[in-house]
Amino acid sequence: MEHVPGSFGTSASFALRFGQIIFSSASLIFMCLDYDFYDFTTFCYLTTVMAFVTPWSISLALADTYSVLLKQLPHEPRLLSMVLAGDVVLSFLSLGGACGVASATELLSYMGAPICGDNLCSQYQVSATLAFLCWFLLLASALFNLWSLPSLLY
Repeated sequence: MEHVPGSFGTSASFALRFGQIIFSSASLIFMCLDYDFYDFTTFCYLTTVMAFVTPWSISLALADTYSVLLKQLPHEPRLLSMVLAGDVVLSFLSLGGACGVASATELLSYMGAPICGDNLCSQYQVSATLAFLCWFLLLASALFNLWSLPSLLY
């Protein structure tokens, strides 16, 4: 089996998961600092996606920690396929949520909407930026796992 740095069960994968946890939970916190985000569907969508990404990343970071401490990589193609599918789906969902929030926030601030009066639009922009960073790490995890999957199958 080829050991791909960043694939599931390695210390680089733990670092990617830790970054995902930090960025997704920070994005969630910045979005939920105000209760007015419930008025817009795209803000609720990003909050929901980040609420899925955070426990996903925590559980896989724990699995990576277990694999690193035992110095044993998971060799099951089904497990890696499920991790890959989850990473890809959550990657696309977080990209959609980040793009939606970024465009809605830019539109609201351009129109001078009253929701942007208390500097809320800057909080939403920070949340969208953190969601983009989380998306980047999710995509990197998915690509590393995709790269290591054929070595388990053949």
